[in-house]
Amino acid sequence: MRFGKLVHYYPLFLKGIGVTIYLSFIALILGFIVGLLFALMRLSKHKILRAISQIYVEVIRDTPIVVQLMIAYFVLPKVFDFHYPDIFHMSEAFTCGAMVMFLNSGAYVAEIIRGGIQSIDKGQTEASRSLGLGYWPTMRYVIIPQAIKNILPALANEFISLVKESSIMYFIGIKDIMSMANTVKNNMYSATEPYLFAALLYFVITFTLSKLVGRFEKKLNV
Repeated sequence: MRFGKLVHYYPLFLKGIGVTIYLSFIALILGFIVGLLFALMRLSKHKILRAISQIYVEVIRDTPIVVQLMIAYFVLPKVFDFHYPDIFHMSEAFTCGAMVMFLNSGAYVAEIIRGGIQSIDKGQTEASRSLGLGYWPTMRYVIIPQAIKNILPALANEFISLVKESSIMYFIGIKDIMSMANTVKNNMYSATEPYLFAALLYFVITFTLSKLVGRFEKKLNV
């Protein structure tokens, strides 16, 4: 094996690491916002809102993310005749990939948040109502802050999953770790070294995040 030759390609891999983490972070933040919205819709008393939320969650969770990515990048622009915008000087593919990832993550986050909200004692809601707070102020100031504290470890684990799931984004040309490994493979005429090194990078990132999440959970327990 010629792992020594990978030294010349470290800048490419560093760039890929940056893109992977950046993409995952955007997906986590926007996914949390989407997930919170659909979680509240799922808990709403309005049947239409509950139905929309349930359909969204079921469709996203019951279809592979790679299929969602292919449809979003290759099918939707042709069917509806549009192009994804270049946001923050990133490519059209990056915008599409980020959208797919945060919509996919949002479905899982919605269930995490819903579970967190339902885990809060109903007495909290009753006490808030007795003080004159309506439904939305109760959710905003009393229930959601407590639920968020309970689900933070689960959200951190979702971020770890996003890092690993981002590896499929090279299919549409996003310059992430896997894309850079593929470039190095073509330059070296060998797949062994770059792909093993890419696996090592993903392992180091996710292992580090897992340890940080573990320490964070211990602090919350204390």
